[in-house]
Amino acid sequence: MVPEKKGSGNMDELAESLLEELNCETAFTIHTGLGDLEIAESVVITWVIMAFILLVSVILTGNLKVHPESKRQLVAESIVTWLDKFVSGMVGEEGKRYVPYLISVLIYIGISNVIGLFGMKPPTKDMNVTAALAIMSIILIEYAGIHKKGVKGWLKSFTQPIAIVTPINILEVFIKPLSLCMRLFGNVLGAYVIMELIKLLIPVVVPIPFSFYFDVFDGLIQAYVFVFLTSLFVKEAIE
Repeated sequence: MVPEKKGSGNMDELAESLLEELNCETAFTIHTGLGDLEIAESVVITWVIMAFILLVSVILTGNLKVHPESKRQLVAESIVTWLDKFVSGMVGEEGKRYVPYLISVLIYIGISNVIGLFGMKPPTKDMNVTAALAIMSIILIEYAGIHKKGVKGWLKSFTQPIAIVTPINILEVFIKPLSLCMRLFGNVLGAYVIMELIKLLIPVVVPIPFSFYFDVFDGLIQAYVFVFLTSLFVKEAIE
């Protein structure tokens, strides 16, 4: 009989926990005449995030004045101005029309990545969510190119700098969303695996600062990286 290796039980528990994290659970089911419609947990948490953002927006933008008279309006204007400058600096002046969407994505991913601190599963741990965000980004990128160059100029850009690289340029259209999706999903999931390993090795006190780092700092960094890469691709498309 082969003796069980030390620590194998803990690794099995980690593997099971990881599989649970990868599993997209169904929050509830809606029965319709066309069949059952399953609503995923990530969708419900996204609704919670949307409701939170809407509530904060209503609170901060209520009873606005041309000349700010309240601290609430000053805070709202400071946040909007900072976010606008922050994202505009990445996408450039010619891409300014896409700033509102990019800010929305930045806020959504940022909140999604830190929501684990409140006991909820981050939507970005669901591959479907990260894939949807990546697909929307690539649609934005290609639209930006078509809007700037026209359909003919956009098609011609695939042959630049020389016609022989056309297949590679076409392939990039599919590679970009895949890289965005896997980068965001992999980093969020990787942070979870590291935290679980730390908890196995040092289960008391020490994991707390690491948890703060991965849930807050690293989560916000991933939101920035996603929006930065999307902005970079948009800038390339319109130049």
